[in-house]
Amino acid sequence: MDSRSATYQPCPIAVDDVELPGEIMQLVELLAKSAHDTWAQKRIAEGWQYGRERDGDKKLTPCLARYEDLPESEREYDRVLVGQTLKAILKLGYHIAKNGPQL
Repeated sequence: MDSRSATYQPCPIAVDDVELPGEIMQLVELLAKSAHDTWAQKRIAEGWQYGRERDGDKKLTPCLARYEDLPESEREYDRVLVGQTLKAILKLGYHIAKNGPQL
């Protein structure tokens, strides 16, 4: 183990006191799907393929599927990551506003 990883102490922006407005929840879902698609695109470019069981040596994963077809636990992982990021944006004083056409 590298000495840097032995002393690494993660310190994300504290967002427990931030609540996302209800109208943001559609954005969370859209971004979660996009995050999954970005992850899948990168895996495919690295030679990964769909497999019923994850096998790192053979580059197989059951998560190379449409976001809508993922188990709820996988979709929730993406939602939590996106939600935490949006909360951090708000915590840092930025605003999230929709401009332009409906998606």
